[in-house]
Amino acid sequence: MNATLPRIALLGTGKMVGAILDGLLQPDVTFVSLRATTHSVASAQKLAARGVEAKSLEADPGANTWAVEGADIVILGVKPYAIIDVARSVAPALSPHAVVVSVAAGITTAQIKSVVKVPVVRAMPNTPSQIRQGVTGIAGGSRSTTEHLAMVETLFSLVGDVVVVEETQINTLSALSGSGPAYLFYIAEKLIDVAQQRGFSEEQANTMVKGTLLGAATLLDHSASTPTELRKAVTSPGGTTEQAIAVLEAHDLGAVWAEAIDRAVARAEEMAATR
Repeated sequence: MNATLPRIALLGTGKMVGAILDGLLQPDVTFVSLRATTHSVASAQKLAARGVEAKSLEADPGANTWAVEGADIVILGVKPYAIIDVARSVAPALSPHAVVVSVAAGITTAQIKSVVKVPVVRAMPNTPSQIRQGVTGIAGGSRSTTEHLAMVETLFSLVGDVVVVEETQINTLSALSGSGPAYLFYIAEKLIDVAQQRGFSEEQANTMVKGTLLGAATLLDHSASTPTELRKAVTSPGGTTEQAIAVLEAHDLGAVWAEAIDRAVARAEEMAATR
């Protein structure tokens, strides 16, 4: 894969944007230009050492304006509570052809569009983007054309799979794939705990659980079978796996997952309502 990306500005390089940046800063990707802003001088220096044009707001309060000048894609990577203020502050400096991309949970394109005059796209990536195994959902606002979405899709396709959805679906997508890695890490945590409680060393527990999750995910990816079919292939009637699954079903794990997703979606909607 060899790709050349247009002029990109990253306003804020927190965990999610940092993960995207890790996936993009590879030998097979070049940029017309790549500018980023950070809060601290130290963070800007670290990015500069990786070949990114970076400035800190700590040293230069006008860094965000500098970053967006001439940019084709402007990624807003600040916290949701700050995103409208940041968008408003750089609006006069945005190029007429720019596309603003928000990776903030809960903040709608309409809210951002109210303070900028250019198209807005929401993107919900996840942290495996840093190893190019991410999933990103994108949804265009009312000013976004298919060309705008295609440009944003090209960028995120370099760090994993991209799902184009309606904005009404983006909060649910975020709860599923955006937060999804945390759910799997939580499962890994608990299985490792159980293994150690039953006498396995930390190293053994990690090897068993990490290897099992990775192997199962890889099998699911490579197999033409559905998750249900793959589960049934392991679950022999009257066997040990069947007993374990029975416990999970007795606790109605499906309903637990549904409630968890609904709670995450509700929180995203609350965040939008407070802006």
